[in-house]
Amino acid sequence: MEEGPSTGLEIHLGDVTDPPSLARAFQGVDVVFHLAGVRRAPSRQLFFKVNSEGTRNVCEAMLQSGARRLVFCGSLAASGPSSPDRPRLEEDPPRPQEWYGESKLEGERIAFSYRARLEVTSARPCRILGPGDRENLAFFKLLRKGIRLSIGGGPRPLSLIDVQDVANFLILLAQHPRAEGETFFVAAPGTMTLEEVEDRAASALGIAPRTLRLPPIALRALALLADGASLVLRRRLPLNRKLARQLLAPAWTCSTAKAERLLGFRAAVSIGDSIDRSAAWYQRHGWV
Repeated sequence: MEEGPSTGLEIHLGDVTDPPSLARAFQGVDVVFHLAGVRRAPSRQLFFKVNSEGTRNVCEAMLQSGARRLVFCGSLAASGPSSPDRPRLEEDPPRPQEWYGESKLEGERIAFSYRARLEVTSARPCRILGPGDRENLAFFKLLRKGIRLSIGGGPRPLSLIDVQDVANFLILLAQHPRAEGETFFVAAPGTMTLEEVEDRAASALGIAPRTLRLPPIALRALALLADGASLVLRRRLPLNRKLARQLLAPAWTCSTAKAERLLGFRAAVSIGDSIDRSAAWYQRHGWV
């Protein structure tokens, strides 16, 4: 246990696959924010061990400690991609397309199976931007090298949201009485394509990159080679087949109407401002 010097927080190191470590962390806790998980793993089994069964361990530890409300952080990936002309709604049948999304959907199902004994609510954020983000860092690094990707077959609209809005939304879920028992998408207003994100990021970085046009078949081939190289090098490369599948989906968009209607929530940071925040933070910390 470690106490933060200025915040008064107590930090307990634990692991969702290690139930005793959770029991110690949850003592005296009323609300649990469950954000732990893996986004990349070499097997479906590992995804489910952490993202799904890890959620069961969290719920069991909450019951033992007397915690009241679980705020589960899921993912748009649990729902699967949308069509370009219609965003995903919470009531749509989920159709995850890869192991990560499948495991997050199962984790959400496990969480709601405890509804008789816990207050459970779930957020499904779309792709997250902002200071400290690593998931989109590869695109900023490519831009710094003067390369802007353009993937054939588009445009492919994306819902995006700033990390600060996600944090505010999770806090709202912990407090709002109408959140209990519900799942919500959360996104900033509007959409952008990957190419539009890159254009805004290039402007924020003060770069005029050249465009590298990749047909889908080339992206798939490069992702396959990158996965092979990751195994040989024993380190994760930015490109992989999971990312390629995400980039080639027709759209990743979701509606925030439910969150606005029931909770009065609307993201405060625009997609463009979030990209600017990311770029400024990366530059300040020497990441790009």
